[in-house]
Amino acid sequence: MALINRISRLFQADFHAVLDQIEEPEQLLKQAIREMEDDLVETEQRIRVCAHDQEALATRNSEIDSKLSEIDEELDLCFESEKDDLAKGLIRKKLEAARLSKQLSAKHSASEKYLTEQRVMLDENRATLEGLRQKAELFAQRAPAGGTSEFDDIAWMARELRVGDDEVEVAYLREKNARSQS
Repeated sequence: MALINRISRLFQADFHAVLDQIEEPEQLLKQAIREMEDDLVETEQRIRVCAHDQEALATRNSEIDSKLSEIDEELDLCFESEKDDLAKGLIRKKLEAARLSKQLSAKHSASEKYLTEQRVMLDENRATLEGLRQKAELFAQRAPAGGTSEFDDIAWMARELRVGDDEVEVAYLREKNARSQS
């Protein structure tokens, strides 16, 4: 049984190695950028819709507040004229409007929270997209014209880490100067 498990792991490792060779990192990165751009467009659309809903809720709530003021004036008139039946009908309207106003305020608060979350997510996604674009730029700059990637080769690291003689001389003079001043 142990032999079968080991052979299975060998085949699985070889299969994964073949998949790694088939995948093109540059194409995967480009696809990730496209998907992130699509997500940004969708998030921006959700934010616009939510902001529009916020405005509609605020407008409706202000209309209800003005209606409540009118009802209060009408109630004053009914009580002065001793029209109790009419006053009861207005009180019913006032209670219904107050409930509706409360519901709209709750929706407005929930919508505001959602809008804030969406804006934070949009900012995070923009930062992530910018990072992906920078990686793609680096990848494009480092990719040789032949089509194979230098990321597969460690030689580019050696070139990046190599220190020139002039850099050594400048660093030596700085160190010597720093020690002579102390």
